[in-house]
This record gives sequence, C-alpha cells and structure tokens, in this order.
Amino acid sequence: MTLLTKLADIFDMKNLIARDTDSTLARMLEGYDCPAILVSPDFVVLATNAAYRESFGELASDTPSHCFEVSHGYRVPCDQAGESCPLASARASGKKERVLHVHLTPEGRQHVDVAMLPIHSDDGELLYFVELLTPVTVASAELSTRLMVGRSAAFNELVNLMNLVAQHETSILLLGESGTGKELAASAIHQASARRKRPLVAIECAGLTETLFESELFGHVRGAFTGATQDKPGLLEAAQGGTLFLDEIGDVPLSIQVKLLRLLETGTWRAVGSTTLRHANFRLICATHKNLAAMVDDGSFRRDLFYRINTFPIHLPALRERREDLALLAKSILGKLDSGQRMHLTESAVQRLQQEPFPGNIRELRNILERARIFAQGDIIDHHTIERSIDRSTGKTHGRKHDQSKGSLAMRSSAWTDLRTQELQYLRSLLAHCEGDKARTAAIAGISVRSLYRKLGQPLADH
Repeated sequence: MTLLTKLADIFDMKNLIARDTDSTLARMLEGYDCPAILVSPDFVVLATNAAYRESFGELASDTPSHCFEVSHGYRVPCDQAGESCPLASARASGKKERVLHVHLTPEGRQHVDVAMLPIHSDDGELLYFVELLTPVTVASAELSTRLMVGRSAAFNELVNLMNLVAQHETSILLLGESGTGKELAASAIHQASARRKRPLVAIECAGLTETLFESELFGHVRGAFTGATQDKPGLLEAAQGGTLFLDEIGDVPLSIQVKLLRLLETGTWRAVGSTTLRHANFRLICATHKNLAAMVDDGSFRRDLFYRINTFPIHLPALRERREDLALLAKSILGKLDSGQRMHLTESAVQRLQQEPFPGNIRELRNILERARIFAQGDIIDHHTIERSIDRSTGKTHGRKHDQSKGSLAMRSSAWTDLRTQELQYLRSLLAHCEGDKARTAAIAGISVRSLYRKLGQPLADH
C-alpha cells in the first residue's frame, strides 16, 4: 500500500468519524424543547431540530447556510454588522453566552433570546456550537396592536431586561418619562410571568389621600368609617396570586409610604376597621417618572421603601432615544385606532414625524396620529396632514404660513393664555358642580385626575 493510499484511507476515516459525530449531535438537538441549531466555528449551520424547522422553516439544502444569513439576512457575521455576536463571544470565553436578537421568521421579524453553547473535544479543541433560540413574548418586532413594538438598540435592551426578570418574583421599578409606556411594560412582564393566569391589578397612586389609599388597597369592613355601610374588598384582595402595579409611586405622600412599607416588609395587611390579619401573595411592579433617588436625598421619599421597590430597575427609553422605531410605532398605533377604515402613513409623513422632539413620547405620538385620522382626506395620512396635526398640538395657527414676527408671536401667546384661562374657569366651575369630587370632575372633563390637579395648579400631596 502506497503512502498516498494510506493518507487517503486516514482522510476518509476522519470524514466518516466527523459525519457520525455531526449526525449524533444533530439527533441530540431533538432533546431541546426550544428551536436549536448546530453551528460550526466558521458560522455554517450543520443541523436543525424539529422545533427550529417548525418555527423558522427549512433551510436551503443546495448551498451551506451561515447562521448570520439565516437569522438576519446579513452577508457578514453579526459583530461586523453592528450587532453583538454570541458565537464570537462564546469562542472568546469558552463558555455559554447569550444575547437578545431580532431574527427573521416566516411571520416576519421576531425578538429571540439566543444562547450559544460551545462544544469542545476531550483535548480542548473547539468543535461546534449549539445555538438555542427562545422566542420572546414581551414585545414584538413587527406591527402589533397588543404588544410593545420596536427593533432599535435601546428598545432591544429594554426587552432583554424585561425578558430576563419576567420569570422571577423580583420586585421591579419601571423608570422613564411620562408617556414611554410603563403600564404597557408592566402588563407585558406580567403576561410573561408564572402569575399570568392571575390578575394584574393597577393602582394610580397620584392624588390618593391616606384614607382613600387604605380603603382602595386594603378594603374596609362595615362601620369602619362614616359611609362604610358594607364590607368592601380592597384591590390587594383582587391581586392575590397575581401582580400589583403601583403607577406613579413617586407621588405617594409620606404618610402612605409608611403603610406601604409595612405591607411589603411583613407581607400582611388588615382591612380598614378589621382585626383579622391577612397574608399577601403578589408580585410587585412600581413605576414613576420622578427621580426617586433625589427625592430620598431631600426627604420626600423614604429610603427604606426606595430600597424595597428598587430591586430590579428598568429604564424605559424616551421616544427620541429610539427614533428608528417611530415608523413601526406609528403604524401600530394607527392599527389600534382603526375604526373600520385602515389608514396608510406615507414616507413623507414619517419623515415629518422624525423631526419632532416628542417631549410627551408615545402618548404625544398617539395624540398626533388620532388628530391626523380626523384631518386626513380619505385613508392616506401624508406630511401635510401630520403638519396640521402637530400644529394643533402646539396651539399654532392653521391653514396659513406662520408669521414669526414678534407681533404674531405675541398674538398667539395671548390667544393661548385666553384658552388656558377659559379652560381653568371651566374646570373650576365643573368641580363646583361636582361638589368637589375630583374623580367625577376628571371623568366628565375626559382627563386623568393627575391632569386635573396639574391644570388646577394644586399639589397632589395636599389632597
């Protein structure tokens, strides 16, 4: 036997062993419940399991597929396309690495939690990677009328944190400017948690007096106070086994903070007027647009309560921090507002929206789009319609070019002042008609209680 023949036999044997190993590892993928793929160190997809094929489809068999091509449509690895590459990270660390990516699926783009496991030979040689892909349910990377939507880096970081903490019992503090979607985020976390079959109970903390807070949260028994003619279960009772969401926790007066701290520290409560001790069973999520750390320093928020609720803080980015998501957000909002006539947003309209600073964030965007639906001629919203809708939101003149002279500015300022005065007079008159009932006044006026206090110029903690 010649040397060349021997080398050829050895080469064939190595290939046979490699094929057997690949086949064994491919069968091993079926042991995973989630979609899984076997990847070579040079990014080639060697095998997929049934769960992957069901979720992401079959791979083309005529040419080798690279993971970055299949998952993202890239021509180069993820880290060369501006994203983090879990394979490169796992190769460098020699350990399991994970990252949240937006992957291509037959239904469109989808947020996916990617875990990359390196597989080494007995002598330490890197042989393969097993990539496990778990679809994320807390948000959508496509149009959605139910979920938070986005694909930007800032939004992906938010989704990653929400996805990480959802399955734990950890208390969460949602931080961010007004209008960034904190209540929607709380709902998404609850739906992805083990408590999703139980209620999510939300309490708007702004404007609650101490007595009202206790009665609403803890409930009361008959005769507990004047007007308590029957037993009333509190919202804490409704939240048993589920999630308690305290919105605008930064607006809670100090007198109420003490009672809330006692609940969180002891895990027990009593209905107002009752001697029966109840045990609480809920997952806590709080939200605020205020700087609680600064409030702790100035004494307006208890330090011990702050540390109780700040176990896992999550910052929700402002709309200006995720402008890449604006078109997707706008189209999803229009889908929510759909009343039988589907509206179409032109590219020029999106470009006009991109120019806005959006201090009111997503809530402001929704208001503009709701006005645009009214102003639109037919089912098309173009940049002229958006311009008119934005003008409406800022109190500018409609139907003609804006005169930037001092005289015109003064006239607009005067007109706006008159409108504010009229609004204030209306709200005061309505409040008197409702005999001081601010909740009823706000409901009739079509605004929140918090907005009513702000428009009346009254501090919430005083009521």
